[in-house]
Amino acid sequence: MDLWQQKSFSDSYSQGRLYLIPTPIGNLEDITYRSLRMLKEVAFIAAEDTRNTKKLCNYFEITTPLISYHEHNKEQSGRKIIDLLKDGKDIGLVSDAGMPSISDPGYEIVVEALQEKLYVVPLPGANAALTALIASGVVSQPFYFYGFLDRQKKEKKKELERLKKFTDTFILYESPHRLKDTLSLMHEILGDRSIVVSRELTKKFEEFTRGNISDVLALYEEQGIKGECCIIIEGNSSEEQEEESTWWKDLTVLEHVQQVMESEDCSSKEAIKLVSKERNLPKREVYQAFHVE
Repeated sequence: MDLWQQKSFSDSYSQGRLYLIPTPIGNLEDITYRSLRMLKEVAFIAAEDTRNTKKLCNYFEITTPLISYHEHNKEQSGRKIIDLLKDGKDIGLVSDAGMPSISDPGYEIVVEALQEKLYVVPLPGANAALTALIASGVVSQPFYFYGFLDRQKKEKKKELERLKKFTDTFILYESPHRLKDTLSLMHEILGDRSIVVSRELTKKFEEFTRGNISDVLALYEEQGIKGECCIIIEGNSSEEQEEESTWWKDLTVLEHVQQVMESEDCSSKEAIKLVSKERNLPKREVYQAFHVE
């Protein structure tokens, strides 16, 4: 990245500014005075879904014109936004809820604007991950925000295999219709550690379910699930780390290589290299055990 300084509110800057404006994650009262003012002052609002944003604008009597900017039109719409900024028009970027570019559209247009040396100005506001974290009762720092896991089971398992080694609290987002499958995979891969599932944050039916993964899963097997979910997961303890570091101790070298190939979805060559490192054995010895046995 080239070195340059953005003086966000410099009087000498003549082009438009891209304002990243958070919107409420549920309760409409959770929007700041500054966000409301900027939504009224910018020339255009770039919205993930203009229908949702229109409801927000109508509620607060905001008449600023809307531009559609979402995952499927970001290239074409992004170019239009850049051109408007260069023409001196201020743009407010919003997602359907919370912070733009946090598991929502926004990152690409921010990068494009910065590449053109256009000013990007963030506003503080509502965020589901932090809202859930501070009420979870799980260690709040350090923490790692991951967002949504992959929808495909194979990829999701690989992601959880990586996350299970984290000693820090980590945060996931999940949709209600995938929650049970995700919790089941978490129990299989992470073990029965403590989690908190929050739903309908800031709304009338806000809910926090705290407990071990198995208990939370059993509860949701009996209940319907509505609303986007935020999951707070405790990190891997030192005892778990020690146990994981020698998970292979009862396996033969051949079995160890085969397990690594399956869990990491890698070739025998890559697995042999990993097994050699884990067992502190020469690669030649592992290679021979795998191919001869």
